[in-house]
Amino acid sequence: MLSAPVVVVGAGVSGVACARELAAAGIPVDLRERGPVTGGRMASRTLAGRIVDLGASYLTCRTAEFGAVVRSWSERGLVRPWADRFAVRTADGWRESDPGPVRYGTPRGLRSLVEDLATGLDVRLRCAVADVGPGPRVDGEPAAAVVLAMPDPQAYELLADELTDELTAVDGRAYEPAFAIAAGWAERCWRDLDGAFVADDPDLTWVADDGRRRRDGAPVLVAHTTASFALPHLDKPADAAEPALAALRRVMEIDRPPDWTYLQPWSLASPAEPHDAPYHLGGSMVGLCSDAWGSPRIETAWTSGHLLGRALVERLA
Repeated sequence: MLSAPVVVVGAGVSGVACARELAAAGIPVDLRERGPVTGGRMASRTLAGRIVDLGASYLTCRTAEFGAVVRSWSERGLVRPWADRFAVRTADGWRESDPGPVRYGTPRGLRSLVEDLATGLDVRLRCAVADVGPGPRVDGEPAAAVVLAMPDPQAYELLADELTDELTAVDGRAYEPAFAIAAGWAERCWRDLDGAFVADDPDLTWVADDGRRRRDGAPVLVAHTTASFALPHLDKPADAAEPALAALRRVMEIDRPPDWTYLQPWSLASPAEPHDAPYHLGGSMVGLCSDAWGSPRIETAWTSGHLLGRALVERLA
């Protein structure tokens, strides 16, 4: 019997996947999230009476283990196929992308998937952690192990100086910022598409037709900006709303203003240089996992947490 639980810090998909693996093995877990809800960058918000995805845009599935999770979600109506190709917007005009993996959308927003994974787990919301030290200890209290399921710069800020291996693993790992701009119109006033990769544009990288993604037909677009657009606006995000909307209207060739807009800043949107390993776990029993531990996508985040949880079970059992 362990004298203390495993403390998992961060209730995004990676942290919840790790906590589920531990709990399934009968290991006590203390899952803490500093925000008011689970989900992390699988963020959804209710705007103009409907849910809009403002973080990750979709999920894909490449491995058998994550495939079993996706099948369960599909069978219960939590996900459904959206598209396997999108439009591509270039300086020369429009074309269609090559076929790719099936992208899945969600009727109730991507955060609903994290909520589903967290079913049965005791999640402590609005519970910030200030310090992780050797022992391991969390804010001075002992833990059987600690998992930091978050972007590397956030993990670095929590780690004590004595945890040299963990600090080395995340030191200097840069992340790129981005903004998400959501906008709604009374009716569709853009070309028929599910989404568009925006190539070689100074302002935008991606536009999703959220009504097509959710299959409710709502005339709502969500665009993601480039890092170069976001960087000058990080100190005053509100100043980015007007130029971000102008870029969206320019790219999508929309000649009328929307009825409403919403801007979501992401200062740590995606890792600039992902790790080669799927997670970190050294002798200190402090583990690190997130979508930075592999190619950044939802499946990577889930796999990182799932595999770290399995490794911890082997050690603690």
